[in-house]
Amino acid sequence: MSAPKSTTFERIDKDNVMLLVVDLQIGLFQVVRDYQPDEYKNNILAHAALGKVFNLPTILTTSTQQGPNGPLPKEIVEMHPSAPLIKRQGEVNAWDNADFRAAVKATGKKQVIMAGITTDVCTTFLALSLIEEGYTVFTNHEASGAASRRIADEANARMRQAGVHVLSMFAIACDLMRNWTYTPGAPQMLPFFDRYFSGYGYLTRGHDAAIESGQILPGESQ
Repeated sequence: MSAPKSTTFERIDKDNVMLLVVDLQIGLFQVVRDYQPDEYKNNILAHAALGKVFNLPTILTTSTQQGPNGPLPKEIVEMHPSAPLIKRQGEVNAWDNADFRAAVKATGKKQVIMAGITTDVCTTFLALSLIEEGYTVFTNHEASGAASRRIADEANARMRQAGVHVLSMFAIACDLMRNWTYTPGAPQMLPFFDRYFSGYGYLTRGHDAAIESGQILPGESQ
């Protein structure tokens, strides 16, 4: 058996990272089949909100939005009113668009958090291009959607093989935060999780309810 490959744990540096919202358009949304619609809507809004809560340079881009692909959800556009919105008129790979490349380079950051529709095209093509350009890339797999789970799995495997870090939203958020006592920390992130990660949100609500009531059920402490 061959020895395991040596790897380096590269952390997300909130001071050296940008957020990309790539083709999360309301028309393309409808081809996503690896998540339920309500779940996936929550995922893409959570992805966009990471840029706001951590004050990350954020770039929005769309592909031929005047056609069936449609615009970005209004919630995302309203969340980032001052962010560059690069409306590509034909390029499938966002990196092929000169305005998009210029916007990315203008951030001065060398790490990228990104998600797009579809995982196998918009996310993968751009992620591989960014790797080739020397960026460290973290894809939010929960906010990237594909026409099937198999397609998503194969695309994520292709990206991992090329050195892309494929992570969940929670992993990205926690690596950005690093410590509950930092800023953003508990005061900012607990409301974020309450809105976008309901399991953790309700866990904290339950803790708060127990403190307020001042009692727990017999045996609960064990």
